Amino acid sequence: MARKKNKKPLHPIMTYLLLICVVIITSGILGLLDVSTNYNVINAIRGNIESTTAAVKSLFNLSGLKTIFSTTVSNFASFAPLSMLIITLIGIGIMDKSGFLQSFFTLITKKADKFRVTFILALFLIFASIAGNIMFIVLIPITALFFKYSKRNPKAGIVMAFAALTVGTSINIFMNSVDSSLLSYTILAANSIDSTYEINVFCDIFIMIALTIIMALLIASVTEKIIIPRMPKYEEEVEEEFYLDKRKKRGLLFSLTIGFLYLLIFIYNIIPGLPFSGNLLDYSQTYYIDKLFGYNSFFNQGFVFVITFFFFLLGYFYGLGARTIKNNQDVSNYLGHSLDGIGKTLVLIFFASAFISIYKESNIGNVVAASAANLIGSSGFTGIPLIILSFIIVMIVTIFVPSTITSWSILSGVMVPTFINAGMTPEFAALLFRLSSSVTYGLTPVMAYFIIYLAFLNMYSEDDKPEKITTSIKHMIPYAGYAAAIYIVILILLYVIGIPFGIGATATI
Repeated sequence: MARKKNKKPLHPIMTYLLLICVVIITSGILGLLDVSTNYNVINAIRGNIESTTAAVKSLFNLSGLKTIFSTTVSNFASFAPLSMLIITLIGIGIMDKSGFLQSFFTLITKKADKFRVTFILALFLIFASIAGNIMFIVLIPITALFFKYSKRNPKAGIVMAFAALTVGTSINIFMNSVDSSLLSYTILAANSIDSTYEINVFCDIFIMIALTIIMALLIASVTEKIIIPRMPKYEEEVEEEFYLDKRKKRGLLFSLTIGFLYLLIFIYNIIPGLPFSGNLLDYSQTYYIDKLFGYNSFFNQGFVFVITFFFFLLGYFYGLGARTIKNNQDVSNYLGHSLDGIGKTLVLIFFASAFISIYKESNIGNVVAASAANLIGSSGFTGIPLIILSFIIVMIVTIFVPSTITSWSILSGVMVPTFINAGMTPEFAALLFRLSSSVTYGLTPVMAYFIIYLAFLNMYSEDDKPEKITTSIKHMIPYAGYAAAIYIVILILLYVIGIPFGIGATATI
């Protein structure tokens, strides 16, 4: 009998190449068929709803191929996750190599209950998502090291961090620039029906406080009971016991003192109204949230370096105190520690950036979103059927258009008026959108920061057993499934019971 050959899994790079081919061919077929759809969209400048057309752009022709070949390099160079990853890894490298991370994680987890630690970590990750996409770059590798130094498989930490950050995009207690943009679209859509309608910025504060706790518990439970048992024993888990001696404690004291002072200076400079404060705010904006998180704000443009320099200070002063850094040669070597062997990751990011840019150029996602919006508007559903239909459609749309601002700019012009006509508030429509979009946000490789999640999973995988895209998505499914069940039950209860879920906001008008 012939022996069966061991079939190696399809490498993520090959998967992205396959996806690129699928998108090009699909766009050619749909473009040949003139696939397009008309839909109502919010004009943010004029403040009204306008009818527009979304059409698939064919890339399966000479013009499309020219576009692909002429923009691939520039798209890779300008791919936001790439530059942020390289810069952030410099700071993480010196923190890790100097010994700061192992000492710090040992200090805070020593003799602590594992589930409690995982819950607090999940809570922190959800809160941290307010800082935006940079947290995918910063916290995924740090959580991996946290699990590693806790003698657990770091891949479980990567999965948990990505799950918490994707869920956290929709349930943060504090607003960021994305929330501000979504609120603007919601108000404009509501004003198309009632020009006097106003929405409080804290319209969902009550439910967000509750969901933050609920989802942290869910993420911790799924991680401990499903994800960790699935993961094989990590090969470095059996290393010798680590102790905090006097030198390491001195290093922690030095680094944490300097880090605390650095954070105080930074926080003082984002507080307006105090003597010599608020220097990092964008005063061209009206609202504080936009002054802090706006596109041209220092926080938005310079936060990557702020974080990297913070990490450098922690690692450097720990090294001085613990005497793990003896000269400038050590500093230089430690700064590049996390960049060792990053070549495969860069290649993976190159193909992922090419896929995402080609997909966006085809406009397939916007056509799907526009068609889905029309389905909600033409369904004729009200009440619970409308809630369930909208929830499912938003989950599907997010897979094709993971950008919450882009998808809500397409959906809000239909969803908000439809909900108002069905006796439900614009705030409830926006809440439904935020919750349902977060369910599938971590399931789509079209999301730019999915590649960071996949890249780090592969960093901790054996060379002959790369982490497949399908496997990385499979890790997210338990989180998504339970989150969807919880969200839909809560939304239906809010509709049926009618209790306020925020200041001045209920499900029904």
